[in-house]
Amino acid sequence: MSTRTAAPTRREQILKEAARLFAERGFHGVGVDEIGAAVGISGPGLYRHFAGKDAMLAELLVGISERLLDGGRLRVEEAGTGPEALLASLIDGHIDFALDDRPLITLHDRELDRLRDSDRKRVRQLQRQYVELWVTVVRKLHPEVAESEARASVHAVFGLLNSTPHLGANGGGPLGRTATEALLRRLAHGAFASLATP
Repeated sequence: MSTRTAAPTRREQILKEAARLFAERGFHGVGVDEIGAAVGISGPGLYRHFAGKDAMLAELLVGISERLLDGGRLRVEEAGTGPEALLASLIDGHIDFALDDRPLITLHDRELDRLRDSDRKRVRQLQRQYVELWVTVVRKLHPEVAESEARASVHAVFGLLNSTPHLGANGGGPLGRTATEALLRRLAHGAFASLATP
């Protein structure tokens, strides 16, 4: 399933470059002029699209949380009948995010506390809903597992999949994209399968 078919808008281009630069050098290490230069417009020209860097950061972090939740819900609707197929679809979707949007993972880890309280609460709320979507599927597969253990396992798998910024400069690290994707898939499925082990 892919939700990205149209060419990116200017606003999306700005956000992508802002995410990359913020992840590389930190939020305070990047100026508006540098973001503008990365997309071929003047720094002041960015203010036609965003009120400032804080607004870009908020849109990046709230936006990716919304996209993950919306994508997860769509996968629930499209996955067919079995929880195995649904869990596989959720894992594949999160792997795509983890490999395609690595700067946003770094940005979330480093800069979430810079958001206004209302934006930070929105991110946390969206993330909780995304986690609970996974927990519901895991408990359908492993009804004998306590809800708290299922939730902990989901967080652990997210930690595994979201480790991609540490793999190196290119999309899949030293293994390459395809091999890394396959490895992450095996590890995630193995982690959940271990819940059934006495």
